[in-house]
Amino acid sequence: MPSRSMAKAGRAFTTALKRYQKRVEQALDACLPAPTIHPARLHEAMRYCVLGGGKRVRPVLVYAAGEALGAPLDQLDAPACAVELIHAYSLVHDDLPAMDDDDLRRGKPTCHKAYDEATAILAGDALQTLAFYLLAHSPVDAADPHAQLRMVGTLALAAGSRGMVGGQAIDLASVGQELDIAALEDMHIHKTGALIRASVLLGALAAPDTDTERLEALDHYAKCIGLAFQIRDDILDVEGDPEQTGKTQGADASRGKPTYPALLGLDEAKRLADELYDNALASLEAFDERADILRGLAHYIVKRSS
Repeated sequence: MPSRSMAKAGRAFTTALKRYQKRVEQALDACLPAPTIHPARLHEAMRYCVLGGGKRVRPVLVYAAGEALGAPLDQLDAPACAVELIHAYSLVHDDLPAMDDDDLRRGKPTCHKAYDEATAILAGDALQTLAFYLLAHSPVDAADPHAQLRMVGTLALAAGSRGMVGGQAIDLASVGQELDIAALEDMHIHKTGALIRASVLLGALAAPDTDTERLEALDHYAKCIGLAFQIRDDILDVEGDPEQTGKTQGADASRGKPTYPALLGLDEAKRLADELYDNALASLEAFDERADILRGLAHYIVKRSS
């Protein structure tokens, strides 16, 4: 039985998670073009890909990291939306027949199935550019006058060839290949981990007077949970319930994609995820109770069922 304090902490985390998810959903709805605005079909597709689904892990990390350092919520909306728009665009493109060729995303038809391939490509392009527009016009009022520029640079690097896009290229080239653990980790540090690390850093950069030591601690936390997130994804591909994950079970294995369970075995993959969770918590030892949501997120990521 969990202690009363653990139960209380769990309730506080659940409340905060729902609050952040609701906040970013409303902010995304406000920043996306209305489906009645010309070109209407493109704007409708953009909203279809972003709204009404997803765990919102990345924007939640922006909010949690920012609040852990004292950043006001209204200065975190733009970076939270920006990172989620980048994530959404990447999913739209990853699902295309030329990439992963997926029919389902979050339990509903993927963008190219609901619309068409050309519209899906353009919707992804438009979501990416909207992300940087939001950051360029965000109401950041930090002590560092270059915080806004650092945010743009952080997200651009994480999303590009040295981050998420590069990871997808490595992933596609690795299909049917036998990777060792170092190569697999390198792929996922780029593909999944880079954007998760950027999420935490964007939240931190919105806060005033964030010192290098705390930035490095948060970055190490984000690196650990970013890799743990991917390992958990790989585990769910093996044993997850498609009704909860919104994905076809065994899809990665059927494509011959390298995964942690395939390389290490299911039990060892779970052990590695737990080890990363412990390391993530250790990174936050110098932070006070304002970082409790980050601590809860680490547990949520490693133990989630979808």
